[in-house]
Amino acid sequence: MVEIVDKLSEELNNQKPLNIQVFLNDLVGNDFNTVFKLLPSFYKQIQRKKGEGSCFIGAMPGSFYGRLFPQHSVHLVHSSYSLHWLSQVPKGLVTESGLPLNKGNIYIAKTSPSNVHEAYFIQFQKDFTNFLSMRSEEIVHCGSLVLTFICKNDEVDGCDFWELLGITLNDMAIEGLVEEAKLDKFNLPLYAPSTKELKQIIEKEGSFKLLQLETFKLKWDSNMDDNSEKEATIFDEKSKAKYIAGNMRAVQEPILVEHFGEEIMDDLFERYGKKAIEYMKNGKGIINNVVVSLSKWNKKGESWNNGKVVPV
Repeated sequence: MVEIVDKLSEELNNQKPLNIQVFLNDLVGNDFNTVFKLLPSFYKQIQRKKGEGSCFIGAMPGSFYGRLFPQHSVHLVHSSYSLHWLSQVPKGLVTESGLPLNKGNIYIAKTSPSNVHEAYFIQFQKDFTNFLSMRSEEIVHCGSLVLTFICKNDEVDGCDFWELLGITLNDMAIEGLVEEAKLDKFNLPLYAPSTKELKQIIEKEGSFKLLQLETFKLKWDSNMDDNSEKEATIFDEKSKAKYIAGNMRAVQEPILVEHFGEEIMDDLFERYGKKAIEYMKNGKGIINNVVVSLSKWNKKGESWNNGKVVPV
């Protein structure tokens, strides 16, 4: 990013190099100190290329569903693989008497009733609208918002990895390794929207102009065969199972431990990895992703022409 900004600055004949200030955001429980330990080597890398420092990095802990920055202070916000996480588990997943409506599932599944689907979408709609509204306060006029997160195909959910986690937990419940009552009460606080849903929410909230929206697919093991060496490394099924399970564990374990306890984690993810390999043999194991590019616009007195704001 620094190199691209510097190159564009030179093309515009700016006499002085631009100073870039970057704020890293995550929830307050994130280990920012570990991230900060990587910064000295990063700064040295920039200095070797440029001879001086032009990038300054800090952190802004907190939920991005609330305000994080002063008004009109940010030029670019990039959210990477976070916005499918909801601010809370949706309400309305149990009956008035407390019976679980999504019994046997930990997320939206083929067997989930329609009111479960609706509850999840309502919560995502509320959260994503809040996110856009908060960022519109913080981003400068014509500033940019670039979002990358998991989505569903308009025809197929495409969230097999969560479905598979639920199946694995159900197997363990049948064997008595997980309490069925605990499993029935567990629902993941996340939602993979469709592109149609995203467009509707962006248009309704109204603070941003949608410049571009693209989807792409990744296999669960998509990074394993990427090798810079001339001879690609061939991974056996056991290695792939461990890799896929490790990726899922890194993301989901804190939530699972809080609800089910730490004792079952090794067994859970070993089982998960083995099932993942079988899923991929059957043509599953695909993650649907979306990249959205937005620009803040002034609703009063301006319109858009080929991506540029012009007076009306």
